[in-house]
Amino acid sequence: MTNPLIASLAKAVEAAPTDVALRLHLAEMLLADGQLDAALGHCATALQQDPASGSARALMGRALGGIPQPQTGPPAEATPVESAPADGFDWSAAESEVKDIAPEPMFVEGDAGAEPEVGAWDVERATVRLADVGGMREVKERILVSFLAPMQNPEMRKLYGKSLRGGILLYGPPGCGKTFIGRAIAGEMGAQFINVGLSDVLDMYIGQSERNLHELFQIARRNAPVVIFLDEVDALGQKRSLTRHSAMRGTVNQLLAELDGVSDSNEGVYVVGATNQPWDVDPALRRPGRFDRTLLVLPPDQEAREAILGYHLKDRPIEGINLASLAKATDGYSGADLAHICESAAERAMMEGIRSGAVRMIRMDDLYAALREVRPSTGPWFDAARNVVQFANTDGTYDELRTYMKRTKKL
Repeated sequence: MTNPLIASLAKAVEAAPTDVALRLHLAEMLLADGQLDAALGHCATALQQDPASGSARALMGRALGGIPQPQTGPPAEATPVESAPADGFDWSAAESEVKDIAPEPMFVEGDAGAEPEVGAWDVERATVRLADVGGMREVKERILVSFLAPMQNPEMRKLYGKSLRGGILLYGPPGCGKTFIGRAIAGEMGAQFINVGLSDVLDMYIGQSERNLHELFQIARRNAPVVIFLDEVDALGQKRSLTRHSAMRGTVNQLLAELDGVSDSNEGVYVVGATNQPWDVDPALRRPGRFDRTLLVLPPDQEAREAILGYHLKDRPIEGINLASLAKATDGYSGADLAHICESAAERAMMEGIRSGAVRMIRMDDLYAALREVRPSTGPWFDAARNVVQFANTDGTYDELRTYMKRTKKL
């Protein structure tokens, strides 16, 4: 049962998040109540707001004292806090960038406020927006211009006979935010979101995969407007010329039939596909009316890397962090790689703090140590893409990728 005083203090802290004294009082109450993890979280936030706070460090030390400590040797000497973070980074901006290009959510025709149908597929309300995607200005601009902007004005759409159906194929190295962008597209449209993985569709029994796809689109049509996000679309829609088993060819044929919507209307059903290997997608899926728009999602640029690093460090105890320097040193790293670097640096500082029983802030040397251990995961993908852009780009599909690889000396 929740302590009513703790609940009241939590509401007060939520109303005044920058009040360090109030936050530490809440942490003290949580510690006395045995809620060590929650107490540590508030101590870390307090230290970010006031890195020189002796009360916050002492309280965090007491909280760490309640966690079993490994007996691996003599305790290390605690590292004192010397200075506040030197980067002056705007942490709130790390979560929400480029707000000036993101329009208000648009609600297309349909009962957008209705509760989603409960069934075999999870239909959820997307809450993220394109402004929540760090950096990637060119990607967001292209989505707005080619996919979202034409849908914003229903009167103009009717005048020009623009259909509320279509699809976009996101491709690029793994870990660069394709799924997050899919959610952001749904959020911009005020639509619901269905995240579909390979295991959600494929089945060992003949014909069941096709039935799964049909059920998915039927639920989507009844819950329109909705964005269906098909992850690993190269596996679901693999080139039929490369498919040896008739069952897999049947799955591709069923996906084509659902996208065409011959017997059912796909108005308000938007399909966003994501793949790391677009060259393995069946050409029929790339025809007009299906995945007729292709968008390259590249590793984050320096601006985006700074935002991503800031987002993953903002709730952790840090000192002297220079995000601009880190962003410059992580060229070619994916968003997932950057998250792993922050996690490894936090683990290094945490273990020293547990051994010493004192607060150990995350410093630049922790992040550089993690950087030496974590290598960019995008290298193998560009190695595979190199042969495609050199020898299989006769129709110009991968011209944008070719330009990027030449600019970054990967080609």
